[in-house]
Amino acid sequence: MVLNREFTWFVIARFLFIAGLRMAPVLLGWKLYEVTGSKLSLGILGLSEVIPAVLLALPAGVTVDKSNKHKLISICMALYFLLMIALLVVTSGWFTTEISSLGKISVRKIIEWLIYTLVFCTGVIRAFSSPAINAFLAQLVPQESLVRAISVNSMTWLIAAVTGPALAGLLLGYTNITVAFSITCIAILISVILFQLIKAKPISWQAGKTKTWDGVKEGLNFVFHQKALLSAISLDMFAVLFGGAVALLPVFAKDILHTGPQGLGWLMAATYLGNFVAIAWLTRRPLKNKQGTTLLYMVAGFGVCILIFALSKNFWLSFAALFVSGLFDGVSVIIRGTIVQLFVPDEMRGRVSSVNSIFVNSSNELGQFESGVAASIMGTVPSVVFGGCMTLLVTIVTWIKAPTLRKFEY
Repeated sequence: MVLNREFTWFVIARFLFIAGLRMAPVLLGWKLYEVTGSKLSLGILGLSEVIPAVLLALPAGVTVDKSNKHKLISICMALYFLLMIALLVVTSGWFTTEISSLGKISVRKIIEWLIYTLVFCTGVIRAFSSPAINAFLAQLVPQESLVRAISVNSMTWLIAAVTGPALAGLLLGYTNITVAFSITCIAILISVILFQLIKAKPISWQAGKTKTWDGVKEGLNFVFHQKALLSAISLDMFAVLFGGAVALLPVFAKDILHTGPQGLGWLMAATYLGNFVAIAWLTRRPLKNKQGTTLLYMVAGFGVCILIFALSKNFWLSFAALFVSGLFDGVSVIIRGTIVQLFVPDEMRGRVSSVNSIFVNSSNELGQFESGVAASIMGTVPSVVFGGCMTLLVTIVTWIKAPTLRKFEY
């Protein structure tokens, strides 16, 4: 059965952990745009996290496969907690007052670069935590229950991804950023404690069999020889890279839709809410065939929704466009996640998850940087229109050039 006791603790701990982490982008994005007034600063925020996450991803994958995953995840969670404490201090009014008392020093620049530095550190941790959590999940349930466990795990992540931004927006609107970051820290601390209720699992890696660099090459070779897997994660990478409008949501909320931080929180939650609805539906009614073709249709639909969002001047139409984009994205998440978990042997899960994180997870932050740069050059709305068009173009090219994915079924 999927929901054994350890899996239940895993789900609860992960919910609190992700909810806490997903509050941070709302709080930091609002704070940065408020302090700097710069769209580019929002792009740099994403780049600060993605650089270490990408550079360390492959060796981190080998480390995950060689390590006690329970211990590694616990360390990563604890380090995240300490970094959130640091962000709580840096974004507080007390810190601003203390820095202002120093006189000639630019308060704006100090806060801005301290935030970038701390977010860079979270990227270092993410390089290890993300593949470790994905690999650990497969050790908690029997193989025959893995597909259901993936769906439940994805739903948990998405509920947290909806709850975190929405709560952050409400707390910003009705209290202040210090209170909001305090809640973030408490959520992550509780998740660390709950995770200790789960027992450590055996390490599949055979000591002395493979050196680190050889292990990296094994992971890369595995992915590049699985044509359907490679095409799926490449498609998602380019779609998110060009079609991600999340980085510019503080700009849309403040300057175009004229809503406050509460509205920003709901806009950031809209995509994840759509993800949740789609995955909840697919948990009850799994896709039976033509998953590859379905994936291509979903990415194309995602691109159309981004175009609608870019041109909207109405809050509810914008929310609806992001929500529907989340529906499309949720289907692709299940298809891609099932491919990764079902076709990867246990001793390589860390490395393959790391490669997947380079293609997929890091594309969110690279897309955030691309959006910030494009908005600075083209303007906010034209840059998002450009991204939506590029997503559609990538889908068309993949349809033509990747028949293996188009015909893929599992």
